[in-house]
Amino acid sequence: MSNRRSFLRITMVGAAGVLVAGCDRISQTLWGPIVLSKAEGLNRRVQALLSPSSSMAKEYAEADISPVFHPNGTTMPTTPAYQTLMADNFRGYKLQVDGLVTRPAMLSIDDLKHLDLRTQITRHDCVEGWSAIGKWQGTLLSAVLDYVGVDPRARFVMFHCFDDMEEDTPYYESIDLAEARHPQTLLAFALNDQPLPVPNGAPLRVRIGRQLGYKQAKYLARIELVSSFEDIGDGQGGYWEDQGYEWYAGI
Repeated sequence: MSNRRSFLRITMVGAAGVLVAGCDRISQTLWGPIVLSKAEGLNRRVQALLSPSSSMAKEYAEADISPVFHPNGTTMPTTPAYQTLMADNFRGYKLQVDGLVTRPAMLSIDDLKHLDLRTQITRHDCVEGWSAIGKWQGTLLSAVLDYVGVDPRARFVMFHCFDDMEEDTPYYESIDLAEARHPQTLLAFALNDQPLPVPNGAPLRVRIGRQLGYKQAKYLARIELVSSFEDIGDGQGGYWEDQGYEWYAGI
């Protein structure tokens, strides 16, 4: 374990239900990462009471849209696969969906549009100290899950991305099936009526209306349905979670 990763495992005991979590590359901020202790079970039980699966994040009017939507985390993936796709304006892009599914699929942006098309105006919250309201257009993740068929053994949806956090370590994140089927969980391909810009995650990113910034995985390459995180990273369900952040980052 490197010194950098050990540093990222700093924890702070807080009152039950208080949620503090970091955004992508938050270790580069001046104040560094501040996270809760490993009371994950209690945290999730309290959060379930405060924010049941039926609860909705606030949606806004067009007049509320922020003039600038600041990009979180990586703003330009340097991996060869991503650079090749970007050079062709993402015309060859296809999202791989596999794992514990009945019908594995490779889906283009047009394929996703034919499955479902939704628009929502929601706020992105990051504990780096900023938030922004944006108009997102995309496909409900639930529509993709219905299309591929979810194996009964599946419990989580894993997002694998094109951007490397460390050498040969692409960004990865996850949510459970309840959050994946929430009506505000989108695979977004447009922001403010324009194709998703590269700094904001082109050509496809996740928008989870009820969770914090680092859960909003950008530059999606693959969605994998899994029964556990045991064989993924350090087994905590996400890149930053493996450094000590909370897996459920509800707002």
